[in-house]
Amino acid sequence: MAKPNTDLKVLIVGAGFGGLTAAIECRVRGASVIVLESNKERRQLGDIISFGSNSGRIFKAWPGVEEALDAICHHSSGLDFRSYDDEFLCRQTWGAEAEWGKRFNGHRGEIHEIVWNHALSIGVEIRLGSKVTEYFETDTAAGVVVNGERISADVVLAGDGVRSTARTIVLGFEDKPKSSGYAVYRAWMGTEELKKDPLTAWLADPKIDHHVGWLGPDVHFLVATLQQGTACSWVLTHKDDADVEESWSAPGYISEAIAAVPDWAPIVHSIIRATPEASLVDWKLVFRDPLPTWISPKRRITLIGDAAHPFLPTSIQGASQSMEDGVTVAVCLARAGKDNVPEALRAYEKIRYPRVLATQRTGVTNRDAWHKADWDFVRKNPESVKLPRQDWVLNFDAKTHAEEVYEKTVEELRADPGWKPDPTL
Repeated sequence: MAKPNTDLKVLIVGAGFGGLTAAIECRVRGASVIVLESNKERRQLGDIISFGSNSGRIFKAWPGVEEALDAICHHSSGLDFRSYDDEFLCRQTWGAEAEWGKRFNGHRGEIHEIVWNHALSIGVEIRLGSKVTEYFETDTAAGVVVNGERISADVVLAGDGVRSTARTIVLGFEDKPKSSGYAVYRAWMGTEELKKDPLTAWLADPKIDHHVGWLGPDVHFLVATLQQGTACSWVLTHKDDADVEESWSAPGYISEAIAAVPDWAPIVHSIIRATPEASLVDWKLVFRDPLPTWISPKRRITLIGDAAHPFLPTSIQGASQSMEDGVTVAVCLARAGKDNVPEALRAYEKIRYPRVLATQRTGVTNRDAWHKADWDFVRKNPESVKLPRQDWVLNFDAKTHAEEVYEKTVEELRADPGWKPDPTL
């Protein structure tokens, strides 16, 4: 049974999907919540983002959010796979997943705005222009330094992304990222230029949202159209050995994107050439080894979302798993109450760590299934390129699961006070 949380003070660093989910879920359980966001304004940045049915059920639980998302999200019944030379391979449909829940795919900035506004509407305080420069904790409190001001609370949830400042206090050292060997060109644009070209005009159909993937040796290109044929998003994942120290994005160039698919179908080149260069982003991908812990030494600060476990985009689960973190930590804090915050954070870590680790690995296996494919085999067995849609990932209710396993998890931790996560599982 959850304890009243009206006296619990929660600080959340970062207003991404993990941070906002944690804020909303803590707030509905009675806690006072402050979200610190370093940006000076809420920015409508990004391109397409996908939320599986496991996070879709979280959206659906927030009054009015599902309806708002429906108006701006992608609605297609499947994904058409084609070879790099434009041979049709197969169509993957999503109908069988309907019993698991609802999927939401759309513009990152537009979806973020809906979640942001919902958080504000239920009393979450969001402070913009609040760049955290330091974390601190005692046996009874935790906090941050923002613009020279010390702000304290009972617990700090650090959802400040892959460059998280909180990682250092949690780990006791600065961990270094590794190159993934890949990069992604990404774009979000209107469909005006697509309509002018007979090769691409069909993509801008106002009655049908299209989703098509072209696959080739160590490259894949995905395009989606939405919002009644007025918007288009595409991503091109390719080999890239650039020596970068962190995931970062920079302006992309049409000529370089074309060069990544030199002998591909003309329609792929046409889609790329129809893209306003100002809309193209070159996103270098790195990854980190699983962290040995997400929790600070005094157990008053925990990492959530990308700060704890960055995902490769081919997992199609990064944002969804961040939202699962937010729900789970809120449940644990409510069940533990203000006097048992350290135990709540340990329970959160123990509940989430194995699932996150297993789901992270799908980013590599999904990518390699396309990029390392034997093309003689693929042409004879085109169904082999379909995305794995595991029920253990998608048919999952993080809130119900956390409620069901909380007491058992706490009992196990009390019986084994030295328990630590195992990154090798």
